[in-house]
This record gives sequence, C-alpha cells and structure tokens, in this order.
Amino acid sequence: MLLTGTYYARIANVPIGNMSISRLPFPFRNAGQKYAFVVVAVIFFALLVSAGLRSSPSVLILPLEEAFGWSRGVISLSAAMGIFLYGLVGPFAAAAMERFGLRRVLIGALALMAASSAASAFMTQSWHLLLTWGLFSGLGTGAVAVVLGATVVNRWFSRHRGLAMGVLTASTATGNLIFLPVLAALASSGDWTRVVWTVAAAAAALVPLVWWLVPDRPASVGLAPYGSPADQVEPAPAPRAGLVANTFGTLGRAARTRTFWFLFATFFVCGFTTNGLVGTHLIALCGDHGIPEVKAAGLLALMGIFDLLGTTASGWLTDRYDARKLLFMYYGLRGLSLIYLPYSDFSFYSLSLFAVFFGLDWIATVPPTLRLTTEAFGERDAPIVFGWIVAGHQVGAASAAWMAGALREMQGSYVMPFVLAGATGLAAAVIALRINRRRPAAPQPA
Repeated sequence: MLLTGTYYARIANVPIGNMSISRLPFPFRNAGQKYAFVVVAVIFFALLVSAGLRSSPSVLILPLEEAFGWSRGVISLSAAMGIFLYGLVGPFAAAAMERFGLRRVLIGALALMAASSAASAFMTQSWHLLLTWGLFSGLGTGAVAVVLGATVVNRWFSRHRGLAMGVLTASTATGNLIFLPVLAALASSGDWTRVVWTVAAAAAALVPLVWWLVPDRPASVGLAPYGSPADQVEPAPAPRAGLVANTFGTLGRAARTRTFWFLFATFFVCGFTTNGLVGTHLIALCGDHGIPEVKAAGLLALMGIFDLLGTTASGWLTDRYDARKLLFMYYGLRGLSLIYLPYSDFSFYSLSLFAVFFGLDWIATVPPTLRLTTEAFGERDAPIVFGWIVAGHQVGAASAAWMAGALREMQGSYVMPFVLAGATGLAAAVIALRINRRRPAAPQPA
C-alpha cells in the first residue's frame, strides 16, 4: 500500500489534519520538522546515483569504440540524446509530482534507470545504444534531477532553502566523486558491461529506501515545513487537473516575461559548459594528450570534491546576497577558465588547477537560479518554471556534447569547442545582471 497521507491517517485512526507527532508511525514519530533532513538525505542519494548514471557515457566512449567500432560521433549522439531528454522531462516530472505524488514518480524513474542500464549490457547495434543510454536513461534521469531537488526544497523548507538546494545540487558532484573513478577503472578492465551493471544495481537499491522514507510532502504525515510554525500544518493541496495543460500553461505564462528567457539563456550556457562539454569530453580531451582514462576521470572526481564545497557554499551565499551578482561572477570566471584550458600545457599542475577552479564553479549556479525563479514566479509555479529553465540547461548540454564530438572529428582537436564555450560563459555573465527579480504582474491561476 502506498504511504500516502490518507494511509498514515488510517494507521493513526485520526484525520490527517489533527494527527499529532506522537501518533505518527515509524519512521516519522518524534522527528518533527527535522524529518525534512531525512528526506533531503534520501533525495541526495537518489540525485547522486542519477548523476553517476548520467556521467557513465564519458567513460564508455573509448571502450565502446574499441568493442563495436562505433564512431565517436555516434556515441556522442547517444549521450546528447540522453542529456536532451534529461532536461526536457524536467517540467513534466515537476507537474507529475503534483498530480501523482513525488514518491510514485521517483520510484518509477529509478526503476526505469535500473532497467535501461541493465539492458544496455546486451546491446549489439548502435540503435540499442541510442535506445538505452539515449531514450530510456534520459527519461529516467530527467525525473531524478535538479527539478526534484527544487520540488523537495520548496515543499519541506521555509527557511534555509538556498543552503538545502546547495546540498542537493552538490549531490551531482558527489556522484562524480564516487562513481567516475570506479567506473573508469571498470571500463579499463576490458569488460565495459561492469560499468552498466554497477549503475543499474545502485539505482535499483534506492527503490525500497524511497518507498519507506519519502512521503509526498510534510502535510502527508502531519508535519510542517522546516522553519515554519509547528502548529501550521496545512493539508496537501489538491492536484491541478491536466498534467500536460498545467505544464504548458505554466510555460506560457512564464514565457511572456523577459526574466524567464534570461534565466533560460544563462542556464543553457551552464549546461553547455559543464555536462555537455567538460562532463562528456574532458576524458577524451585528456586522451588526445596521452593522459590515461583513470587519471583523467580522477580530474572529474577532483572537480566533484570541490564542487561539493562550492555548490554548498553557493547555497549559503544565495540566502544572503544578490543572486544576480553571484551568477555574474560564476559565469564570468567559468568562461575564462574554459578559454584557458586548451592552451595549457596539460601538466599535472595546470590540470589540477583547472579541476579545482572549475569544480568550485561547476553547478554553483543552481541555488541562485532557483531563488530568482521563485522570487519571479512564486512558490506555486516555481518548480515547473524551473523545470523549463533546466530544460534549457540540458538543451545546452546536448548541443555541446554533439558539437564538441563533431568538431573533434572534423578538426582533430578540441580547441575550438572549448573557446566557443568560454565565450558563451562571458555572455551569460552579462545577461545575469539584467534578470528582473520582481514577480510578473499577471495573476496566478486559481
């Protein structure tokens, strides 16, 4: 039986609105508002595994070339397809969480991630790669992405939202930290299927944990969001009818504002410069300079360590300073670092310096972007609007994943892709300062 608010009320034999903390079933009893941190912990691990799965193509490029003779362009296309769907699914996932419940959507997505990864172990044709690592993994990971974090933060926290979002966003870095060196070692062992079985097992292991520990929202178990008065437990709102209509209707209202397009453009650049370019092609770039896969994956792991620090710190800063100025700094410094990399000497010192610097900045843009979205569009529409903005992030990532592979094949070098990405970072820094923080005048739907 699903652990819905009605189910919990039946166990306690009292209406959900009148349920006291002492009469809640385990594991919610005696937790109070602090249970929000348990939810954050579980979602952190879900996002961590999703990040590990999403980063797997970067260590599979060379092994798949050797095993099947597929071109780097074809393999990059599957990565680009998965990244694109990863972003496109976001707004629909946010609306589905409102209509069908966060737990159901999350469990379904984790199951799809596990199944698609496991199925890829049996592929023999390039279209199998596009189907498993492109279509199905993109759909699954798209629901276990930054939009999930935004939904959880807006539901479970009324204070320290920036910090909570920073911690959840940092799970992507931790996913790279934990998974990439291990996956690179497995990929270089001569049996690339060990990579896909590892990520499939990790996704499957989370399903029972989510089923037991993650209710849809605080009101489902008689709790209030963290930081709000303990006696103000509001009933869960009725889901808005029409999943597709709600998703596109919210987009229609947001798209009439310049704020939405500025946020969309800057997040397009965020994806273009991180997941699409560095996340997908850094290992291959290092391979062009004679650096082994495991060592190159260690650079991404080093980025993961510093991104864990940088993104968490960005959340703390977002609670205290103008988010637009933070974005200006993040994008500007990122652009300069990308222009620098292809002209470096690729020594241990220069690559380590880039990894530390770029790692601190990797996804530090997420907490200030979510704050600006919530301020401009309100708490009710913010998760779906943010989902569309994240779609821009993944369109940018998919574009870079394909573009860099295609230019590498044509020119035999990654110099041009990195210089172009650096230029987009500088442009995004300027756009960020023009974002309007005020909410649009148009009335919210009833």
